[in-house]
Amino acid sequence: MFQCPAGTKKAQFPGDGQNLVTEDVTVVEGDVATISCRVKNSDDSVIQLLNPNRQTIYFRDFRPLKDSRFQLVNFSNSELRVSLTNVSISDEGRYFCQLYTDPPQEIYTTITVLVPPRNLVIDIQKEIAVEGEEIELNCTAMASRPATTIRWFKGNKELTGKSEVEQWSDMYTVTSQLVLKVGREDDGVPVICLVDHPAVKDLQTQRYLEVMYKPQVRVSQNYPVQGLTREGEPLELTCAAFGKPQPTDMRWLRVDDEMPQHVVVSGSNLLISNLNKTDNGTYRCEASNAVGKSHADYMLFVYDPPTTIPPPTTTTTTTTTIPTTITDSRAGEEGAIRSVDHAVVGGVVAVVVFAMLCLLIILGRYFARHKGTYFTHEAKGADDAADADTAIINAEGGQNNSEEKKEYFI
Repeated sequence: MFQCPAGTKKAQFPGDGQNLVTEDVTVVEGDVATISCRVKNSDDSVIQLLNPNRQTIYFRDFRPLKDSRFQLVNFSNSELRVSLTNVSISDEGRYFCQLYTDPPQEIYTTITVLVPPRNLVIDIQKEIAVEGEEIELNCTAMASRPATTIRWFKGNKELTGKSEVEQWSDMYTVTSQLVLKVGREDDGVPVICLVDHPAVKDLQTQRYLEVMYKPQVRVSQNYPVQGLTREGEPLELTCAAFGKPQPTDMRWLRVDDEMPQHVVVSGSNLLISNLNKTDNGTYRCEASNAVGKSHADYMLFVYDPPTTIPPPTTTTTTTTTIPTTITDSRAGEEGAIRSVDHAVVGGVVAVVVFAMLCLLIILGRYFARHKGTYFTHEAKGADDAADADTAIINAEGGQNNSEEKKEYFI
C-alpha cells in the first residue's frame, strides 16, 4: 500500500475555539486510502464525511452510502477515520469533513490516484548490428499517471534519449528514442530502459546488443623466443585471429615478393627451418569473416651468425659487450674458451714465480757457504802457533802469501 499525506489542513472559526484538521492523500491505484477528520477542543459535536458529490459517506459511525469499500477505522468525539479500499481513478477528488456546530465548520481533503506504467517494452531497429553502424532503440511506458520519465543506460553509463508524451483520457504513454553507434566492445553489453515514476520503484527492462565485427589479427614469434633471427637458425611464427563470426579463412603471404619455397605453412603457423638473407622481408597473416578482412604484418631481418672470439695472445684484454636482449648458444662456448685461456696464463705465471723463488734460495745458500770459507783461510797458521808471537808471525806470513789465495766475490 502506498499512501502519502500531501499536507495538513486546518479549518478554524473564531469564537468557538474548535477547529478541524485533515491531510491530502496520494495513493497508488488498487491500494487503500485513509481519510481522517480530526477535531481539536471537541465539544461532542457531530462529525460527518462527504464524497466529491457531497453524498454522506459516514455520519458519526453510521454509513448511509452503500459503497462497501468505505470502512470505519476509528470513531470518537475527536476523530472520524475511514478507509477506502481498491482505489481507482474515479475515486479522485475532494472529500469533505463537516462539524455540526453553530455556525457549521467544513474542510476538504484531496485524494490523488497514481497509476504505474502498464507495460515497459524496448524495440530495437536491428537485432544484429555491424560494427560502426547506428541503431535505433525505442522504449515505451504505457498508460501511466502522471507521465513517466525514461532514462537510458548502456552498461553503467547513462545515455540521453529523446522522449515524446501522448495523453489518452487521464492516462499518459511515453516513448523514448535512443540512437546508438555500436562497436565491437558493445557486443553482449545490456542497454537498459529505466522508469522514474512516483508509483513504482526499480521498474526497468533491457536488451543485450549483438554486434558483428571483422577479425582482429595478431602475429607472435614462437622461436626464437627472444633475441635476433640469425642466419642458419629456425624461425616459427603463429597467427591468431578473433572476430564475430569467428574467422573461417586464414592465410600467409609475403608482401611485395613471392613466398620462399622452403617456407612451410601449416594452418596458422609459418616455419622456416634454415634462415638466410634472402628470407628478409615482410610476412603477412590475413583473416576474414562475413563482415570483412584484416591482417597483421611481421618484418623479418636475418642477422649474420655469431663468430667465435680467438684466445688472447697478449696481456691486452678485449671486452666484447653483447646486448642483453640477444640470446645466443655460442656465447657460452666463447666464454668457456676465454675462461680456459685465463687459467693457462695463470698456471704459467705461478710456475715462473715458483722457479724464481727456488733460484733465490739456492743463491742465498751459496753466498753463505763461500763467506764462511774466506774467514777460515784468514785464520790458517794462527791455529798451529805455540804462542801469540808465533801466531802473529804466522798470520803476517799468511798475509804475505795472500797473492796465492783466490777470493771470489759475487
